[in-house]
Amino acid sequence: MANRFARFRHLSVKRLFNRSTRSVAGQVLVFQVALVVLLVACAVIALVLQSERDTSAEARHRSTAVAQTFAHSPGVLAALDAPDPSKILQPLTEAARRAAGVDFIVVMNTEGIRYTHPLPDRIGKRFVGEIGPSLAGKVYVESVNGPLGREVQATVPIKNTDDKVVALVSAGMKVKNVESQVDRQLPIILGAGAAALALSTGVTALVGRRLRRQTHSLAPDEMTLMYEHHDTVLHSVREGVLIVSPDGRLMLANDEARRLLELPPDVEGRLVPELPGLDPGTKELLVSGREATDEVHLSGERLLAVNQRPTDLDGGPKGTVVTLRDSTELQAVTGRAEVARERLRLLYDAGLRVGTTLDVLRTADELARVPIPRFADFVTVDLADAVLHGEEPAPTAADMRRAAVCGIRDDHPLSEQGRLFAYQPATPQARGYGSGRSQLVSNLPSATSWRVQDPERAKAIIDYGIHSLITAPIQARGVVLGMANFWRGHHHESFDEEDLSLAEELVARAAISIDNARRYTREHAMAVTLQRSLLPQAMPEQNALDIAYRYLPAQSGVGGDWFDVIPLPGSRVALAVGDVVGHGLHAAATMGRLRTAVHNFSALDLPPDELLGHLDDLVGRIDQNEAAASASGVVGATCLYGIYDPVTRRYVMARAGHLAPALVRPDGTVTFPDVPAGPPLGVGGMPFQTAELCLDEGTQLVLYTDGLIEDRRRDLDVGMELLRDALTGHPQRPPEETCRYVLDSLLPERPKDDVALLVARTRQLPADRIADWDVQPDPAAVAGMRDAVSGKLEAWGLAELGFTMELILSELITNAIRYGAEPIHVRLIRDRVLTCEVSDGSSTSPHLRYAATTDEGGRGLFLVSQMAERWGTRYTPQGKVIWAEQALPDVIEEPVPVATAAKADR
Repeated sequence: MANRFARFRHLSVKRLFNRSTRSVAGQVLVFQVALVVLLVACAVIALVLQSERDTSAEARHRSTAVAQTFAHSPGVLAALDAPDPSKILQPLTEAARRAAGVDFIVVMNTEGIRYTHPLPDRIGKRFVGEIGPSLAGKVYVESVNGPLGREVQATVPIKNTDDKVVALVSAGMKVKNVESQVDRQLPIILGAGAAALALSTGVTALVGRRLRRQTHSLAPDEMTLMYEHHDTVLHSVREGVLIVSPDGRLMLANDEARRLLELPPDVEGRLVPELPGLDPGTKELLVSGREATDEVHLSGERLLAVNQRPTDLDGGPKGTVVTLRDSTELQAVTGRAEVARERLRLLYDAGLRVGTTLDVLRTADELARVPIPRFADFVTVDLADAVLHGEEPAPTAADMRRAAVCGIRDDHPLSEQGRLFAYQPATPQARGYGSGRSQLVSNLPSATSWRVQDPERAKAIIDYGIHSLITAPIQARGVVLGMANFWRGHHHESFDEEDLSLAEELVARAAISIDNARRYTREHAMAVTLQRSLLPQAMPEQNALDIAYRYLPAQSGVGGDWFDVIPLPGSRVALAVGDVVGHGLHAAATMGRLRTAVHNFSALDLPPDELLGHLDDLVGRIDQNEAAASASGVVGATCLYGIYDPVTRRYVMARAGHLAPALVRPDGTVTFPDVPAGPPLGVGGMPFQTAELCLDEGTQLVLYTDGLIEDRRRDLDVGMELLRDALTGHPQRPPEETCRYVLDSLLPERPKDDVALLVARTRQLPADRIADWDVQPDPAAVAGMRDAVSGKLEAWGLAELGFTMELILSELITNAIRYGAEPIHVRLIRDRVLTCEVSDGSSTSPHLRYAATTDEGGRGLFLVSQMAERWGTRYTPQGKVIWAEQALPDVIEEPVPVATAAKADR
C-alpha cells in the first residue's frame, strides 16, 4: 500500500504534461485536464453566488421570524398600554435580540416613534424605514441605511384583540454581518473546489494512463500500421466478411467471402446487384441494409448462415458489415433435430388437448384434430360401436362406427362421420384391429388390399391425391377399442417407419382417454337408468292441476334432483321437488330413498311442515348410519313440499333449504312468494314453517332445482331474473310449452348440474260437484243427514251409491257426535271418486279394531273400511277430518283426464 501511494506522489501534473502529445492518449489527456479545470472553476463561482443568495435570504427570513415572534409574545400589548412602554419593552427586546442572533429589535408606535433600540439615545426618535405596509397589516422587508449602518430589516404589525394595529415591531441585521457569514463560507467553498480539482485531475491522469496502456501510446501512424496488421488477419479467418456502402457498393470482401460466394478478383467497388453468381435472396439482403441474424441463403451447393449489422451504431461511417459462415453440415444436423423437436411438440400438444372431457366422441374428435396439418392431411377415427355405448368392444372389426373425421379440407372423399363399417379381413384396419399392431401403407395407388372394402371410394381417394396411410389400433388395458387412420396427400411425403412409431405413440396417449370416456359413459348410463327408474314414470290421474315436467341429467354426472306429484284425499294434490347434493350413484340412490319417504309420509296426510320435520329426522339418521359405515355420507339435501286444494284454491307449502317457487298469475305477472326458509334436511334443531296462498284458477306453479338458475358464469339473483323474464307475459301458455321455453332460455348446451322442472296450472273444482252441511251434535240429526245426502246423490245420478254412502255417513257422524266436539261438518266431493268427509273440533283419532262377539260397539269403522274403497284421517288446526272414498260407477262419465306431458331430454 505504501508503494502505491509513493507511485501516486511521483505522478505529478508536470510529468503528465511532459508526456509527448504526439500520441492519441496524450491528446486526450490534455483535453480532459482543461475540461476539468473549467468545470471546477464554474462550480466554485456558482457556489459563491449561491452562498451569498442563501445568506441574504436567511437574514430576511430570520428577521421576519424574530419580528413576528416578538409581536405575538405575551405581555407586549400590556406593556404598550403601560405609562412608560420603553421601561418594560427595552430589556425584553435586548434579551430577545441576543437570543435570536439579530442586530436589533425595535418596537414603535403607529407614528414610527421608537419605544426600544439597541442604542438608548435612539429611543423616542422616528424609525428609519417604510411603515405604511405594516400599518395596513402586512409584513414588510427592506434594506435601509439605519443608525447601525446598512441594515436588512423586517417590520410587522402588533394587533390588539379587535384586530387593530396598535404598534409595530422591526427586527433586522446589519449587511456587513451578513457578508461576514459569506466570507466565512468562502474558504470552505474554495477549499472544496481545490480538492475537487485535485481529485478530478488525479482521476483524469489515471484515465489517461489507462488509455495509454490500452493503446500502447501509439501515434496515428503507428495505429495505421496496427490496422494493416488487422487487415492481414481479417483475410486469414475462416469466416467471410463483407462491407457494403450505403449506396449498395461492395467496399470490402475478405478471402473467405470470395471463396464462399465465388466472387471475381475485381469485385471491390462494384455495385452488389452487378456481382455475378450471387443468389437473388442474398443480393436483396446486402442491398436492403436491414439487420439479419443467421439467415440461411444458398450459394451454389452451400448453405450460408448470414449475419448483417449496420456500421454506424457507434458513430462510425454509414454502411453494413456482413459475416458469412458455411453451415451446410450443421444445417443437416439441425434439420434432424428440428424434426425430432417437432415430433416431441406434437406429442406434448396431444397430451394437453386430447382427453379434456369424458365424452367418447369429443375425445375421438380431439385425437383427429391434433396431428393436422403437422403430421397428416386427414385423420379418421373408427371405434367399435359398443364402445360408444360404454360397453366392451367386439373381438373383430365387423361393427365399427366412424367417430371423427378431420382434415385440411372439407371436400375430401373419406367416409362421413357416423357411418357404420364392417371391415373386410384383408383391409389394413381389420388386420390391425385383430393383431393389435399398426399397419403402414406407404403407397396407396399400388396397394390392393385396402381397396376391397369400397373400390369406388378407394378410387376417389387416389384421384383426390391421398397417397399414404397409417392405421394404428386404439388399445388400452390390452383391449382394442378402434382404429385411428392417418392419411397423407400432396402436402406431405409418404409415411415411413419413423412416422409409424410416432403414430403409435400418439394413439397410445389418446387410447387411455378414450377408454376412460368409455367407462364413464357406461357408469353414467347406469346412473341415469337408476335415476330414471327412481323418478316418476308417469303423472297420476287427477283433476286439480295441469302438469308438465322435465328432468335433465348433468353432463358431468347424474345428480340427486327429483320431483313428485302425489294425489291426496279430497281431490288435493301434493307437489314435491328436492335436491341431494353431489353426483353419481350415491346421490341417485339417496334421492330414491327420500322420494319413497315423502310418499310414505304423504300417505299419513301430514301438513307440509310436519312432513318436512319427519323427513329431516330420516335424513339425519341416514347421515349418521352412513358416516359410521364410511367416510362419505349425505352431504346435504333440500326439499319443497306443498299441497294444493282445488276446492278452496288454497296452496300450503314449506321448504327445507330449497328455492322458493315462481307463481305466474293469470294476468301474466310473475312473483316469488315469501316462503319461510327452513334449514336443509339433516341439519335438525329448527322447526319448519308453512306459507298459505290463495291462487286464482289458471295460476301456474313453477317448481325447480338450483341447476336451472345457478351457473358459474352468473349469480343466483341473475338466474332468478332470467326465470322471471322467461315466465312473464305468457299466462295462457300450456305447461308443456312453458317447460320447453324455460329450458331453452336459461340452460347452456351442456349444463354442469342436473335440472328438475315442474310446472302445474291450477284448476278449481266446480261448485256443483261439492255439497256440504253443518250437523248439530244430536243423534237425531243423523237421519236428516242421510236424507240430504241421498237427495244429493240422486241429483248427481249416483242413486245406486246411496245405501252404501248412507251407511258410511251414519257411522262417521255418529262417532263425531259421540266422541268428537263441535263444530261438526259434512262435505261430499264428486271428482274421480266420491269422497265423504266428516270433520269435528276434536283431535282424538278413531282406531279400527275387531269387536268381540259380546262387545256392543266397535264395529262402525270396521263397516266403513269394508264398504269404502279407502278411508283415513287427517288433522287440521281446528280438529280432524275423517274421510272415505267410493269408486264411481262405470256408467258415469268421468272428467276428462289431464294431459300429462311425457318426460323429454334435450
